[in-house]
Amino acid sequence: MNKHLQLETDSQGIAWLHFDHAESAVNILSLEAMQELDETLDELEATLPKGLIILSDKKNGFIAGADVESFRSGMHRREAEEHIRRVHVLYNRVEALPFPTLCLIHGFCLGGGLELALACDYRVTRDDESTRLAFPEVRLGIFPGYGGSVRSIERIGAFQAMKLMMSGRSINGRQAKKMGLVDQAVPQRQMRDTAISFIENQPVVRAASWSQRLLNSLPARHLLSPMFVKETAKHAKRDHYPAPYALIDHWKAHGGDRAAMLDSEATEVSRLLTGETSQNLIRVFFLQERMKSLGSHVQFKPQHLHVVGGGIMGGDIAAWCALKGMRVTLQDREAKYLTQAMGRAHQLFKRKLRSKRLITAAMDRLIPDPKGYGVSQADVAIEAIFEDLETKQQLFQGLESQLKPEAIMATNTSSIPLEDIAEGLNSPQRLIGLHFFNPVAKMQLVEVVHGKQTDPALIDKGAAFVRRIDRLPLPVKSSPGFLVNRILMPYLLEAMSLIDEGVPAPAIDRAAVDFGMPMGPVELADAVGLDICLAVARKLAPLFDLTIPRKLEQLVVDKKLLGKKTGQGFYRYEKGRLQREKIDSQYQPPADLADRMIFRLLNESVACLREGVVEDADLLDAGVIFGTGYAPFRGGPMHTIYSGGLEQQRHRLEVLEQRHGGKFHPDSGWTQLGEV
Repeated sequence: MNKHLQLETDSQGIAWLHFDHAESAVNILSLEAMQELDETLDELEATLPKGLIILSDKKNGFIAGADVESFRSGMHRREAEEHIRRVHVLYNRVEALPFPTLCLIHGFCLGGGLELALACDYRVTRDDESTRLAFPEVRLGIFPGYGGSVRSIERIGAFQAMKLMMSGRSINGRQAKKMGLVDQAVPQRQMRDTAISFIENQPVVRAASWSQRLLNSLPARHLLSPMFVKETAKHAKRDHYPAPYALIDHWKAHGGDRAAMLDSEATEVSRLLTGETSQNLIRVFFLQERMKSLGSHVQFKPQHLHVVGGGIMGGDIAAWCALKGMRVTLQDREAKYLTQAMGRAHQLFKRKLRSKRLITAAMDRLIPDPKGYGVSQADVAIEAIFEDLETKQQLFQGLESQLKPEAIMATNTSSIPLEDIAEGLNSPQRLIGLHFFNPVAKMQLVEVVHGKQTDPALIDKGAAFVRRIDRLPLPVKSSPGFLVNRILMPYLLEAMSLIDEGVPAPAIDRAAVDFGMPMGPVELADAVGLDICLAVARKLAPLFDLTIPRKLEQLVVDKKLLGKKTGQGFYRYEKGRLQREKIDSQYQPPADLADRMIFRLLNESVACLREGVVEDADLLDAGVIFGTGYAPFRGGPMHTIYSGGLEQQRHRLEVLEQRHGGKFHPDSGWTQLGEV
């Protein structure tokens, strides 16, 4: 009896292939599942049913894609290529079945799962927002390798298919229907009947139109390829993320020849898959999966959130949680802040939901509550007021007496130790930190902060809440700057010190982007707000022997120029758009420009690991990647240290110390690191 796939034939002679991967929360195309599919095809080819409908018995979706675990380091390129070719044979058999075939899709249909669906004649999806179809392979440093680059183009044309594969973005069922990727998007109640109707009536199998097929011709490929390269270059450098460029080259060379495309898929995807970039991105994928699993064992299903503080952080936290389905009460003593928060929330809902009904429902879940009546009903209460210790202490003393005993009591503080805030509480062990980052709607990471007195069970409950709102929890110790700000600040201050020394800001930012950062540190400081950078720097400077750059003080204190929000900081902004001055073509930046910034960050990472700010090096890497945007293709700061060779990296730091002084002195934690 099969473990993952079960085949049954109904009274009408239609075969239904149920996919329910054992010992897994989602369906994945594991080697075992692939073998069972191969054996099932033997049976289908022998029995010849009226038709075949493939569906998932998992509530959360169809198929999440290939088993990424099998692609981790250790697989040789030849093994990878042989595996891809075997799947090609398997999917070709599905495509060649002498009766109509259909995939019935709900929830996620990703990667290899979507490629399997495209090998069938028809696809029917559930018409709701939870249905998401995508080729996310590019985020793992590869492109679709199970025939996806062939069949997607055949179904919807090169232009739409290439855009989907290059971006990795997901679309819902209705968008997929409009695009031609699926044949119907229907409500849940109509799915089975619609599927049966396709098998019974066998309409013409959908294919790209004549004009779409024209874009797959050799002249069109040579014309479109440079456009795709130019578009990709806006978001990813070829040296850092080779996969989308390899996809473009693959299509340009072989787009009109199915056999050549499949052959190229096998050779190119296996080459990418076993390369350093893909292996590091796969590492990041598993770091993310680990963070997603935090708090999963806790039976805590919060429904009502109460936020105190209607400013930008508090209001945006409230809006995000309402967007994610929670009932939220938002408290502030000044009505104008609540009005502004509701306005920002409405803009967020319009951007994310695009349906009047859903927008109205989200607004109904977000309730202005100036008197704080929602506190007693809350499962989670978050304080997000200004950074004043005494005010926070008084606030929590009031909240403690009103909250349910099992409710989480949390602060969004970015700088004040939990132990200090908890003074005066009857149960100081109830207080945790939930440190969100700005902008809340874009930043995935939330630091779940625990003090010396914190009940360990509440850390898990805090992580469960963060997952409830579709964010990534990172447990951190209560210490100055926690993890992200602590590691980011020396990096930012070094960039500003370089400005003090006369290095142009664009040269500094270019060096960081060339390293792989999504944005240069000077532009980042302007975006965050120079006043905020200075405030955090002043708090951390005496604790970690940091020097505050002169230019930063001058801009904030003397000139009141705070960055993007005032139209001027280190850069000038017009209508919110950065105006970057040109660097003199004769200018030669310092040879160690990037090293000076990056090694400040790496050294501080080692210090945080030594101090136990996070549990281990993997969580540190995850936190810095998802909290700062640290180059994902490098696998995280600790992984950067190890992959560059521990002794070699420490030597580079010592050279910087000789040139530029004690701020580059290797932290004592370097001696505790072992080679991996």
